[in-house]
Amino acid sequence: MDTDQTLLFDEAIKLELKVGELYSLFASWFKEDYDFWWNLALEENNHASLIRSVKEHFQPAGIFPKKLLSFSLPKMVDTNKKLTALIEKYKANPPQREETFRVAIDIETSGYEIHYQEFMAGKAESAVDNLFQDLNSGDKDHADRIKNYMISRGLQP
Repeated sequence: MDTDQTLLFDEAIKLELKVGELYSLFASWFKEDYDFWWNLALEENNHASLIRSVKEHFQPAGIFPKKLLSFSLPKMVDTNKKLTALIEKYKANPPQREETFRVAIDIETSGYEIHYQEFMAGKAESAVDNLFQDLNSGDKDHADRIKNYMISRGLQP
């Protein structure tokens, strides 16, 4: 098993879990948005589970969605460090409601999350890509969903 691939899988899993943790915190602080944030947190955790499944079942056979892991390992490590710091900051001092949406949009439109969404929306190049995209078909376009939710609540995206 390729060490860089394994590290990339591990960092991708960690990233999805951290975003899920952040959205869970948002759900706990803002009861009026609880269902929205909770659903996004579950979807992020589902992304982590899908990536973990690919790592455990497909990577050993060398048949995994290669485009999914074409993201830079140093960038992913850096993103995870930033997410960890943000979570710790917010645990000590929760943000205002509107800030949660801005932060979520920033997360969903930068780095690995946008790469993940582009892979999910792109043309499948293999049966494994197709399977992975089918398993994740309902969990797309988080940034757009966040913006639409904000607008529906009278908030400015």
